[in-house]
Amino acid sequence: MGNSSMSVTPSAARLTGSLRDIGYDFSSAIADLIDNSITAGASRIDVIVEFAGESSRVFIADDGIGMTPNGLIEALRFGSRRLYGMGDLGRYGLGLKTASLSQSRSLTVVTRRAQGKRLIHTRQLDLDLIAELDDWLVVEPSRTEAVGRARRMLEDSQGTVVVWEKLDRVLPEKNSAGGWARRRIETLTQKTEDHLAMVFHRFLDDNAIERKLTITVNGKKLSPWDPFATSEPGTKALPLQRFEIVHGEVSGWVSLRRYVLPGRDRFSSPSEFDRLSGPLKWNRQQGIYTYRANRLVQWGGWSGIRGIDEHTKLARASIDFDTDLDEAFNINVAKMRVSIPPQLRQMLERPINEVCMLADDTYRKTAKRRGRRSAPTSDGDASVQNVAEFGLALKSAAVQAGEYAALKKIAAELRSSMPDVASSLGL
Repeated sequence: MGNSSMSVTPSAARLTGSLRDIGYDFSSAIADLIDNSITAGASRIDVIVEFAGESSRVFIADDGIGMTPNGLIEALRFGSRRLYGMGDLGRYGLGLKTASLSQSRSLTVVTRRAQGKRLIHTRQLDLDLIAELDDWLVVEPSRTEAVGRARRMLEDSQGTVVVWEKLDRVLPEKNSAGGWARRRIETLTQKTEDHLAMVFHRFLDDNAIERKLTITVNGKKLSPWDPFATSEPGTKALPLQRFEIVHGEVSGWVSLRRYVLPGRDRFSSPSEFDRLSGPLKWNRQQGIYTYRANRLVQWGGWSGIRGIDEHTKLARASIDFDTDLDEAFNINVAKMRVSIPPQLRQMLERPINEVCMLADDTYRKTAKRRGRRSAPTSDGDASVQNVAEFGLALKSAAVQAGEYAALKKIAAELRSSMPDVASSLGL
């Protein structure tokens, strides 16, 4: 190193404070730790959220392979030097730290490796200590009740337990033992259940693509929430499509699957229709669900390809890519946002518009059936049905011919000059 160069170490106190605001909420922070557990080979993950005023804490325990002492220190390094393999859910070497400290001021990791003497190793990052000494300190914590409990979880097995304490981003500074604070913890716990059941649904399913995973939250075993209602007989699945993406020197494949969910009267039960509406409900749950290595990272909306519409709320599609295309999709640290590459966006326009047209048709048929429930059937019903199917065929042909924009102009003119005809055609 020449005389003109020098090493400038960032202020630990300042930088750790900045890294707390990287974009996690409570549910996504826990999901990021579950990514680590899956990479460690876990088959069971237990999330425990305990309300106890200022002493409230969170435990995330898994039965994965555990860590060596050096591996534990490396896991607590900001910007870990570990290498991620194809399909690993980790990405930047920041998740454990940034996710945990986005919610708490104290992160403790207790781990036990399968091999050797099976010793339990414990290390802690404490923001109060880092702020006081302005140094990147990883310490062995004193045997508090929380640490003792985490160690007992590993008495008879390998695995890792992550403990969050000093939940300053979760509970209010004042009256952290009050009723509002308790209700907030309860609400966040319920949101976490819903979030994990959706994000990891492919791992929780009995016919899991990957190995089968069990996740519990406060002792409750989570059931997968499948956005595409594939167990419903009325769900229509369109043919799989695959696209090759090239980004720099890397090329990889993206899979597109499209679904039209049944209307309320074609669902197996009203309760299933309501459950499948999802955390954001039907309108905002329509759209593209993007999966990275089978883990859901973004959902809802059409990624700028088209707008959200009441008439297309039954349309949902999945995009799958593997970690080799991370840079092409510009995935963020919190693994909650991706950008669809421009080359892929162009290829998606036609198939996305097609599934939305089919969903629009299903929606309108459902509305007509509900409107006719009390009315007697007539011979005119069949002709109305034929005209509607003609309109759908017209829209589908326009998409295939690349003339959908022209059809939209024609439809607008028809709605103005001949509204009854436009309505019959479903335009």
